Amino acid sequence: MYLEVFADNPFATNCWLLAAEGREEAVVIDPGFSPDRVMALLEAAGKRPTAVLATHGHYDHVGAAAHVCGGDLPFRIHKDDEQAVIDPHAWGAGMPVPVQTPNDIRTFSDGEVLEVAGLTLEVVHTPGHTPGSSCFRVQDLFFSGDLVFRGAIGRYDFPNSNADDMWASLRRFLSLPDRLEVYPGHGDTTTVEVERRTNPFLRNLS
Repeated sequence: MYLEVFADNPFATNCWLLAAEGREEAVVIDPGFSPDRVMALLEAAGKRPTAVLATHGHYDHVGAAAHVCGGDLPFRIHKDDEQAVIDPHAWGAGMPVPVQTPNDIRTFSDGEVLEVAGLTLEVVHTPGHTPGSSCFRVQDLFFSGDLVFRGAIGRYDFPNSNADDMWASLRRFLSLPDRLEVYPGHGDTTTVEVERRTNPFLRNLS
């Protein structure tokens, strides 16, 4: 599988680029910044984007979505975070930053299976950080957004965050197989097993 990350931005947000082995079509997850750089990385790898997804609606994860999608590609986000790219003020995260709205927004929900670019992605709705925060499972890879990081977890103190939902989502994370490789929204990769053993925020949840 082709897998590349771009995190050279003020928030060090990971924008993940992935494609099935031998396929030109690629998936872009969380395009927050520098659409030209994202497209250059794909072009250098001989790939072209055919699917653009967001783990949640914060600006640093969706700010460049409309530019990456252009006029052709659909943008996919959980239905509870759709308003983040339509009306950030009404969405209510507390730090509304205007974003260009993608032309074609399509929503997903928990358990939905997305067949994109020759890959099968399972949507795992993990609210708490935002109402629509979601993760994507692709084979033995788990794109965790801002749910869990290496040795840390996402914030749940924004106006539209929910602490109870966050802890429930983290318990759901701990129910996943240890072997899953975790690709977070910020920072280094990890595994479910490593976080189960070493993440101080998860020790009392297992």
